[in-house]
Amino acid sequence: MSLQGSLKHLQLADVIQLISVSGKTGMFHLKKDEHLGQIYLKDGNIVHAVLDEIKGEEAVYELAIWNDGEFNFEPEVEPSVRTISKSNTNLLMEAARRLDEWRVLSRKIPSLDLIPEFVVDQGSDRGQIQLNTHEWVILSRINGKSDIRDIAKAANLPAFDICKVLYGLVTHSLVSLKEAPEPESGVVELIEEPASAAPPPIPPAQPVGTNKENLLVLLDKIKSICTQTLGKQAEAVVDKQYQKARTDIEHGGGMGAIQEAITQIARASQILKGPTTTKALLDQLRTLNL
Repeated sequence: MSLQGSLKHLQLADVIQLISVSGKTGMFHLKKDEHLGQIYLKDGNIVHAVLDEIKGEEAVYELAIWNDGEFNFEPEVEPSVRTISKSNTNLLMEAARRLDEWRVLSRKIPSLDLIPEFVVDQGSDRGQIQLNTHEWVILSRINGKSDIRDIAKAANLPAFDICKVLYGLVTHSLVSLKEAPEPESGVVELIEEPASAAPPPIPPAQPVGTNKENLLVLLDKIKSICTQTLGKQAEAVVDKQYQKARTDIEHGGGMGAIQEAITQIARASQILKGPTTTKALLDQLRTLNL
């Protein structure tokens, strides 16, 4: 039995159920713009799915939120691998739950092709904003160039999880979303990252001994200043960057590990506390022998 149509008129879950109840084996071809997906059924059970570079259950969930695109069922096609063991009922129930949640998210995030970028309010501090380590992993991938799918891939997280974090950030005007720029005359122009999204590392004031012991002592001082200035809201970020820099120094990373930690902490400070607190933090760090 061959079946084809548009996802504008039929939800993917309904189409899959129609085929699965008959116990068919075959593959759904799905296409939306440049994105291609496949869902494989074996004796009516979903056993494998692919969407671009995503495989398994997450591919089904992302395909299920499509409200546009074309589908075509090709019978008697079997996959070479099996990536899904969950029953159709559980799989489609989760897909339906995400679809309901996506209807809310899409009010602020209508497409995964949009590019997040930071919005820095120069007139106020943001002392009430609290981010956990998971959210900071996502925020650290925002550079004004990568779209939501790119960020999900870089963070090794489902795009749906990225959108849930972005929804709150967009709602509170911390992040805005923009269309990808179109290349002119076949030439793709390089877009520089906004300075506000990542404050530059503080310039060296006086040279410090580059042996491991001196660098670790300096790193401890930096952590102390950052913790005192930024408070508990940034504690997870400061500790994460401290531990990373410490490991890098232990493996010969040198002064570059400290500069990278300062850059990442300053980026977090811009989001959590605003430009005034970030400037105060950098001023204090400049007093150290960096």
